[in-house]
Amino acid sequence: MGVLLEIKNIETYYDLIYAIRGVSLKVAEGSITTILGNNGAGKTTILRTVMGLIDDQPDKGTIEFMGRRIDGLDTEKIVRMGICLVPEGREVFEELSVRENLMMGAYIRSDKKAVAEDLDRVCAYFPILSERIGQWAGTLSGGEQQMLAIGRALMSRPKLLFLDEPSLGLSPLLVKEIFTIIKKINEEGVTILLVEQNARKALEVSDDALILENGRFVMKGRSSELIHDENVKEFYMGVRAEASAKGYQRWKRKKVWR
Repeated sequence: MGVLLEIKNIETYYDLIYAIRGVSLKVAEGSITTILGNNGAGKTTILRTVMGLIDDQPDKGTIEFMGRRIDGLDTEKIVRMGICLVPEGREVFEELSVRENLMMGAYIRSDKKAVAEDLDRVCAYFPILSERIGQWAGTLSGGEQQMLAIGRALMSRPKLLFLDEPSLGLSPLLVKEIFTIIKKINEEGVTILLVEQNARKALEVSDDALILENGRFVMKGRSSELIHDENVKEFYMGVRAEASAKGYQRWKRKKVWR
């Protein structure tokens, strides 16, 4: 598999505070890559930086998609190239119908027949959306809104899909369903970069994983290996409830990777 997205030593700041410091990563075509980390680690900032959603950022470093530099491009151009973001919090258009929300995802497309086919495909992924097709999005449950947000992104036919905390606020049953669908979407050809706090579920579905702390990656590897790592289980899966802060800091100092 070739490299679809490559980030090299990017730095992003808000005002005078650096949120991302010297971050590098590669996303292989056809893979699911996950970024794990606690709140405030900088996970969302990485996605927003790649999407061009933070003015004049990154401050340093480069971002390449399909071998072409995209840092500095407008968000619309990045979307047209084939990257789409499902933001944290879903951000559906509450006063539009489910159908209208889905069609908003296809606003950059003019191939009406293919758009209709993709609408059917999205409804096959999420049958509940087909049942709610004429309903206002604001009346959907949290889980249904998450499905709608993912479906809306798929309507742009992305080559690379960014998912920011797709399990946030969902019941365990819905979390399982969402991750099953994420895996299916990937198996049908969409490369995925997944940001998650649910480390176990993310590692179960992904190929590669990176752990972010305070704007830096502290660990990387194959997900199948990291899911069995004792430190990952302790600090990100809560396997051992009592972990000393001193021991955690020692681990981080040993594992910092840039």
